[in-house]
This record gives sequence, structure tokens and C-alpha cells, in this order.
Amino acid sequence: MDRLEKICAEKGLRMTDQRRVITRVISSADDHPDVEEIHRRAAEIDDRISIATVYRTMRLLEDYDVVQRHDFQDGHGRSRYEEATPEHHDHLINVRSGEVIEFVNEEIERLQEKIAREHGFRLVDHRLELYGVPLDEEKS
Repeated sequence: MDRLEKICAEKGLRMTDQRRVITRVISSADDHPDVEEIHRRAAEIDDRISIATVYRTMRLLEDYDVVQRHDFQDGHGRSRYEEATPEHHDHLINVRSGEVIEFVNEEIERLQEKIAREHGFRLVDHRLELYGVPLDEEKS
């Protein structure tokens, strides 16, 4: 049983064979795939998995807080997914290639806390997405 499948079972989500394949695909992803890419990878394992099944499963996994959906403004217009984890991280998105780089920066985290306090708030959650192009492509 993979990590996501175990989490789903703990949350009471019924696991079909197709859901198992989809959670396995997400667990093994080292990127932030969209539904079409998840479907392509899942269909390599079980060609009976339809795109509709992937859409329904991703919506269900999101409802159960097993995955996080990101609507990056990267020009591709597709929601992308990653496993929901308790560890916080931010994202740097290459707007040319769509590559997503996860990072943690303590200085940024402290600054966000400071800004919230200055405005009379205690920060309870946030998402930071930075968009850029590689420096070697800047003049293109």
C-alpha cells in the first residue's frame, strides 16, 4: 500500500483498483502534473482508466485533502496537482516551460509573519507563487 492509498484508507475513502493506480501515480510524481498527464501515466499502468475517472478521482482526493490543486498562472491554463503534505513550501514557476520548483525560504516566511502582525493579523495559512524566466533567457 503506497503512502497516499494509506492516507485515503485512514480518511475512510473507498479505494478501487483505478483509484489505487491514480494515487500511485501521484505518489511517485516528482513534478506537478495536470489531469491529462496523470491520466497518461495511469493509462500506462491500466489502460481501462478513463480521463473522466481521473477527473472524478482528483476532485474526490482534493475534497478529502489528500491532494492540493494549484491553478498556476503559467499560461497553460490547467490545474496541476501535488500530494498534500504538512510541510509548507512555496513555488517558483518557469513561465516558458511550466516547470515548478518547490522551495522554502525562512527569510520570506519571517517577512510574511511580520507583515501580517503589522496589519493586526496572525497568519494561519498562505501560498506564495513566484513566476519567472531563466536568467539565460531574459534577453530573448
